[in-house]
Amino acid sequence: MAEVTFPLPDLGEGLISAKVLEWLVAEGDWVERNAPLVELETTKAAVEIPSPQSGRVARLHVADGGELSVGDPLVTFTVDDDQAGIVGTVPQERKPKRRVRLSLPED
Repeated sequence: MAEVTFPLPDLGEGLISAKVLEWLVAEGDWVERNAPLVELETTKAAVEIPSPQSGRVARLHVADGGELSVGDPLVTFTVDDDQAGIVGTVPQERKPKRRVRLSLPED
């Protein structure tokens, strides 16, 4: 088992912090990817953040009503070792292929 910490993401429009309105999960809960995780309030709107992955909630780093900055730890998940790390695939290095062959104009 591995622990993966999810930081407060950049919510756009120059926002640098958010306040936790309500946690929609509790420590020990199992959550699926994209399930509602937390409701946050910024200076512009209230938003609901989905879970970035499936796993068990190990730690909530901020209590209801607490404020945090972008990049601060929000929640830590306990996940299987094969689900920890980079999401997606790592590109393989390949020799670039020419897609367009240009020819000089004839006079």
